[in-house]
Amino acid sequence: MRASFRLVLGLVVVLTVTLAACAPSTTTAPAEGALGSSDVCPAPLDKAPHCLTPHALRVAYDMQALSDRGDRGRGQTIVDIVSFGSPTLQRDLDAFDRQFGLPKVTVTVRAPIGSVPFDAQNREQFGWAVETELDIEIMHAMAPDAGLVVLTSPVDETEGTMGLPEFQRLEQYAVDHHLGTIFSQSWAASEATLADAAGQSLVKSYGDFYHTITTRDGITVLSGTGDNGATDYADVGMNTLANTPTIDFPADVPWVTAVGGTTIHASAGGYIETAWSGSSGGVSAFIAEPTFQSGLPAAAQTILGGHRGVPDVAADANTSTAMALYLFGGWHQVGGTSASTPLWAALVAVANQMAGHPLGYINPALYQVATSGHYAQDFRDVTAGDNTVDKPPVHVRGYAASAGWDAVTGWGAPLCSHLIPDLIAAAK
Repeated sequence: MRASFRLVLGLVVVLTVTLAACAPSTTTAPAEGALGSSDVCPAPLDKAPHCLTPHALRVAYDMQALSDRGDRGRGQTIVDIVSFGSPTLQRDLDAFDRQFGLPKVTVTVRAPIGSVPFDAQNREQFGWAVETELDIEIMHAMAPDAGLVVLTSPVDETEGTMGLPEFQRLEQYAVDHHLGTIFSQSWAASEATLADAAGQSLVKSYGDFYHTITTRDGITVLSGTGDNGATDYADVGMNTLANTPTIDFPADVPWVTAVGGTTIHASAGGYIETAWSGSSGGVSAFIAEPTFQSGLPAAAQTILGGHRGVPDVAADANTSTAMALYLFGGWHQVGGTSASTPLWAALVAVANQMAGHPLGYINPALYQVATSGHYAQDFRDVTAGDNTVDKPPVHVRGYAASAGWDAVTGWGAPLCSHLIPDLIAAAK
């Protein structure tokens, strides 16, 4: 199981559920009204030193002001691409909504290329169930009126090309059936496992596909950069980390918005963010520098060396500072760039609603906004921390967070009430 997420210590659950919870369903209109404003996490997380509620998460990223005036993603739909899915997804989401005063939404779950019976003892399936619920609850917390679609594959995506053709089929299905204009992807494959002919062929196929759907169909694709800092696996069996800087696909594709991770803390003056050490970031081994990065300053160009750099942006990914999630009948914190990616997907849903149309390919607009005089009000610049990996025998020097763009947090975290209007204006 290669989806990108990390669990708080102690999340060991035996699932005793029916598969009926995974049946496809239709999205219903969420209720109007004020959202819950609790900033107290439910037990046992009320004892955690850094636990965010949905309200606190919206406040931390300056989304609450937009939510208060009704900009909550209405009329937009986010498509989540996963393996297997979760048989308790709707039940857990309903409990999450009741706890935090969020409007009920019925998730549409489809398995257009087939499914397999859910096995509660299967580690890979359990991991993907956690991934699915993490994605959906964060999306719903940040964009409570957005529709949510989960497309599941019967194949476990791991490393190399395993599971990737199936994911592309799911994405093509979403395009063909007009299921939504935002794709959220929290899965990753190390570039080191895609360097052979088969891997390069698949990377090109995805690149061509993403080029088409982002520029022709108005779809925004967001992918997490991964959770192994400045490196990732060297082999398809996921036994060994590469002892050289390595980043992940599909975040490396220029048509994808790559989302890294931070650690966020409340302070007397608001919120402070530092680079999360697990935030994968760096430079692609085989994808050229895209035009939208050509305007980065000389220091960044030295790092890029003519190649694609990731991430583009970031948000909270540290398990210890994560939002409370209701998973399999209990409250837990889960982190990773699997948490920061759906947050950005929700941001795009709100932006699409405010714009009155899908923004589609947002990378050029993001970089235009970030290099303008509005940067300080649109982004929380992350200037402390790095993603160095020191796991003997693996020692990989990472990248340091710095002013402006860097190869561990990108441009930093969003300040939504200012960023979204500026992004809409730049995307025209």
